[in-house]
Amino acid sequence: MKNTSTISQNASHPIPLSFWQAFGFWLKLGFVSFGGPAGQIAIMHHELVEKRRWISENRFLHALNYCMLLPGPEAQQLATYLGWLMHRTVGGIVAGVLFVLPSLFLLIFLSWIYLRFGNIPEIAAILYGIKPAVTAIVLFAAYRIGSRALKNRVLYLFAVLSFLAIFIWQTPFPMIVLGAAFLGAVGGKFMPNYFSVSDGHGSAKKHYGPALIDDDTPTPPHALFRWGRLIKIIIAGVLLWGGAMAYLKSQYGWEGALTQMAWFFSKAALLTFGGAYAVLPYVYQGAVAHYHWLSAAQMMDGLALGETTPGPLIMIVTFVGFVAGWTQELFGSQQLLLSGTIASLVVTYFTFLPSFLFILAGGPIVESTHGNLTFTAPLSAITAAVVGVILNLAVFFAQHTFLPNGLDGASDFMSIVISAGALLALVRYKIGVIPVIAVCGLLGVGWKLFI
Repeated sequence: MKNTSTISQNASHPIPLSFWQAFGFWLKLGFVSFGGPAGQIAIMHHELVEKRRWISENRFLHALNYCMLLPGPEAQQLATYLGWLMHRTVGGIVAGVLFVLPSLFLLIFLSWIYLRFGNIPEIAAILYGIKPAVTAIVLFAAYRIGSRALKNRVLYLFAVLSFLAIFIWQTPFPMIVLGAAFLGAVGGKFMPNYFSVSDGHGSAKKHYGPALIDDDTPTPPHALFRWGRLIKIIIAGVLLWGGAMAYLKSQYGWEGALTQMAWFFSKAALLTFGGAYAVLPYVYQGAVAHYHWLSAAQMMDGLALGETTPGPLIMIVTFVGFVAGWTQELFGSQQLLLSGTIASLVVTYFTFLPSFLFILAGGPIVESTHGNLTFTAPLSAITAAVVGVILNLAVFFAQHTFLPNGLDGASDFMSIVISAGALLALVRYKIGVIPVIAVCGLLGVGWKLFI
């Protein structure tokens, strides 16, 4: 009897959706979107496809496959796409902004606590336990992405070569991406079987009843492709990016810290193929090694904070911006909080602006056909290369955590134990990132303060 009731309920058409109902959902999602892109996409699927039936399974996966092809945080882009599809441009902007807004404010607050009180013994002890966990998390990310991407010996070779390129020769991350894309395009032409391994997120296998935007629902008028609209979006994007950049240059000069942050993170926004872990080495190369905006240890602490907050992991750039503004004393030594806040807002703006433009400009093209999109050969090669880059990041973190005094110094045995336990918990027992970080932080407190 229960099954009959469920089927009858699913057969009914869902209630029409108002803008403010959607606004409430996107706001709630911004506060509960833990678990990385997989968890965030799962939340949206459960709420929008299964529970509320605002969009059908096929249309949801069609949008997701497009977002997977883009540089940038795919979960945030998916929210922007669905918001745009349901409520035009304003709906997409609202969905995308609310997806990251709670994380933005929370990370600014946590960054201030970190810099203001980070030297307190209790805080230092927590961070001592968290750093080995970060190393394990990055290793787990390499394992997780590699298990999906490295399906044959050619793609394994791409991963090995990218690791050697960045570890031995310090090859800039953009060069690795471009090289992998070129080789992937060539390989896809002559050895297509080795590069046609990605299938997006498959096709729909379940039906949850009629949806507001169903498989056969005509494309809404605002989502139809028009050259005039595309040109307007491109012009708006140029003005939003160029206007902000021109203002920073006029106020602080091209070599000014805020101007350089805007330029650097604009480039970073276009290199996030494979998720946030893929772009972290590039952010490290620029923010730590080149500009010296923060230290390697601070970069690790920022990643830990990013793992414990909602929103996409790429929000770690907010922490990087805050620390950079604070350490550069942009507005004087008496205005450190203001310096950090302004820098974090600038960095976040230039990191996420391309994501909105990609969706608003490309959405109508995607809606013109409901066939499944798949990864191209260059993107398969890039994803494989990203595995090697992430592995290099894990090695870098391990060196600074396990050998705090360099290769000639003694190893930190407790950090190795904590990291090994965290990796076991993630891989073998499938424990979530946040519980792992919390336990490791407590172990750090126990080791540093009570043993």
